[in-house]
Amino acid sequence: MRTGRVLIVEDEPHIAEALLFLCEREGLKADVCADGKDALGRLTDYQLVILDIMLPGASGFDIAEAVRRLSAPPKVCVLTAKGQPGDRARMSQIGVNAFVTKPFSNKDLMQTVRSLMAAP
Repeated sequence: MRTGRVLIVEDEPHIAEALLFLCEREGLKADVCADGKDALGRLTDYQLVILDIMLPGASGFDIAEAVRRLSAPPKVCVLTAKGQPGDRARMSQIGVNAFVTKPFSNKDLMQTVRSLMAAP
């Protein structure tokens, strides 16, 4: 996999730590942001944003919409809870690139990350 930068926007510390570990193990440079409002100011210079929906400060929806307004938007992978079809539909309308259902398997998540990082 080519080297790339990933912004992990997740407010649950154990999940954020696991995501950081998995990305770094793949050779990716990753940063973690636990607050949605803080994430809004950090969206540039990343190839991928791994995004939770329920966040303090600003929601994942707000962040996904902000990403789509960028001139060179990163890919977006949304972490979504089971049984939230409305969330998935709304994120699809925004134009996110992928969904991973919580609880997720490390293998499935990293397959999605690899695919998104390899895409033009």
